[in-house]
Amino acid sequence: MKHKFIVSGGGTGGHIFPAISIANELKSRFSDSEILFVGAKGRMEMERVPAAGYRIEGLPVSGFDRKNMLRNIKVLINLSKSILKARKIIRTFRPDIAIGVGGYASGPLLKAASGFGVPTLLQEQNSYAGVTNKLLAQKASKICVAYDNMDKFFPKDKIVKTGNPVRQDLFEVQSKAAEAYTFFGFTPAKKTLLIVGGSLGARTINQSIIAELDALTKAGIQVIWQTGRFYIADARQAAEAYKSDSLLVTDFVSRMDYAYSIADLVVSRAGASSISELCLLAKPTILVPSPNVAEDHQTQNALALVTKNAAVMIKDVEAKDNLIPTALQLILNDDALSKLAENILKLAEKDSAKRIVDEVEKIIGSKKL
Repeated sequence: MKHKFIVSGGGTGGHIFPAISIANELKSRFSDSEILFVGAKGRMEMERVPAAGYRIEGLPVSGFDRKNMLRNIKVLINLSKSILKARKIIRTFRPDIAIGVGGYASGPLLKAASGFGVPTLLQEQNSYAGVTNKLLAQKASKICVAYDNMDKFFPKDKIVKTGNPVRQDLFEVQSKAAEAYTFFGFTPAKKTLLIVGGSLGARTINQSIIAELDALTKAGIQVIWQTGRFYIADARQAAEAYKSDSLLVTDFVSRMDYAYSIADLVVSRAGASSISELCLLAKPTILVPSPNVAEDHQTQNALALVTKNAAVMIKDVEAKDNLIPTALQLILNDDALSKLAENILKLAEKDSAKRIVDEVEKIIGSKKL
């Protein structure tokens, strides 16, 4: 029998990569299935999903503007339009199940699916549940989570701990180290610091690096600095005075598998998807949670590791003074790096996409009975 699946959500790489991983597993397991993505118009998924080989429909939905309340008139109008379009998509496509991975589009789409009696599965990536998923939880068949104690937010009998799916190209990265050193023009004789601020970059992290470029370039280490496209011009201008074969400044790392393979220490925001990757790869990490996210959930994500001595956390407001001094001290301490690597690996959840699709299979199986 041919199955039809809708995967909805997006907005950031942290939502899109898990969504595509789930879709790839669905395609592998149900080879004759039809998979439709539903995202938010103008957001990253409208490009990334077709590039991964899947069809996507866009809803004119966006988040509420907490600073300018007048703009929310348009947000509410677009939300109404999105709900109507989501209903039309469900009626026309008639999926066996709708899977929500978070992001603006998942709210209207999963609400519409529930209204038509289509079973829904939620994938909550963070340790602090988002408002949309909390609202959708009552009608969801299952809720796949990545952290313990999520019954604070969801009905306990619906929760399954699966972890967050990650990009498939990140598996077996250690075997790529030799290629990676050549790719970046680096040497195994020096330690490598990888600095990433999420798919769009992070202002505070970039400012912290610019302020400490002198210390970074004199430390005897190699640095891969992914700035994000909004900050690349300023970063390159600042780095001009410190030209070094050991400092690579780029807006986007095209081979993140290579970057991870040689990284002795990673500086990262605390998005759920990034943390899942770092756990699976056992990478010593300094987390700088973004303060510009709902319910400060990145701090909660980071604390879930910090309390188990599996990562170091630097608050965003303290990053300019403390981030690079802490990174330089840590990267030269092999014992501390080993302990962090050992502890973060204990938190890794493997085969997450397969475990999520196992739940999908159970739901659509029971639906047919």
